[in-house]
Amino acid sequence: MTASYTERTHAAFAGQPIDTADPRVLAWLVRRHGLEMTHLSRGSHIGAVFSMAEIISVLYTRILRVRPDEPKWPDRDRLILSKGHAGAAVYAALAERGFFPVEELSTHYADGSRLSGHVSHKGVPGVEVSTGSLGHGLGVGVGMALGAKLDKAPWRVFCILGDGECDEGSVWEAALQARQYGLDNLVCIVDHNRMQSLDFCEKTLALEPFADKWRAFGWRCLTADGHDTEALEKALREAEAARGSGVPTAVIALTTKGKGVSFMEDDILWHYRTPQGEEYEAALRELEAQRP
Repeated sequence: MTASYTERTHAAFAGQPIDTADPRVLAWLVRRHGLEMTHLSRGSHIGAVFSMAEIISVLYTRILRVRPDEPKWPDRDRLILSKGHAGAAVYAALAERGFFPVEELSTHYADGSRLSGHVSHKGVPGVEVSTGSLGHGLGVGVGMALGAKLDKAPWRVFCILGDGECDEGSVWEAALQARQYGLDNLVCIVDHNRMQSLDFCEKTLALEPFADKWRAFGWRCLTADGHDTEALEKALREAEAARGSGVPTAVIALTTKGKGVSFMEDDILWHYRTPQGEEYEAALRELEAQRP
């Protein structure tokens, strides 16, 4: 009898209870699902999914005020994945946290599936905005955060950007607006894996001094190891403590593209490459050996 999608992706736990409230466990599951989803769909961007696994896991276990059984709860925090090509990571976290059945992840990128390749809010509980055209997410986040300010609402906005995306002028236009309107309810997290599209960022359009740029635009800027769940939580807690300051916060998360599978790490091929055959099997063995 063929194992179901969930049986395959959870096989490493050997029937033991799975604590998805533990950010390390959820990060592992995000990678395991990312591998399986892109394998089944022959989809891409697994390197970007792996680089942001801990960012997503800390947000959904420690930071975001959300209710899986009430995804449209008015006081929920809003998360925008501006780097929408890594949407598989968000889908995986949402499923594991109870927004929709884990088994549905098997339909990722399939014809007629609501789980499109770039993250979509259309019919997907827990997704606020469809994204994919880079450079737009922060502007949307600014609008949401300003609306919350005007309504004196308690919820916050978190926006995850890619570092290559910060080549876009629209990102910096939004950054100026955020400071102008004192949006201390807005947090931008940059997945700084140092790669974009076909090469390293520094060989495409240099970002450094990156943190200084955010500060020059009036933001409070923190830097954290993007694969250390405790360091990420600390930085995001500091951002929360800045409420009332009138200053938005940017967290630069230092990450590795393809983190978790040795032959994918820092290899730009895995921005677009899909895991098949021996590469899929090798990646699966490495991930299963790392299960928390």
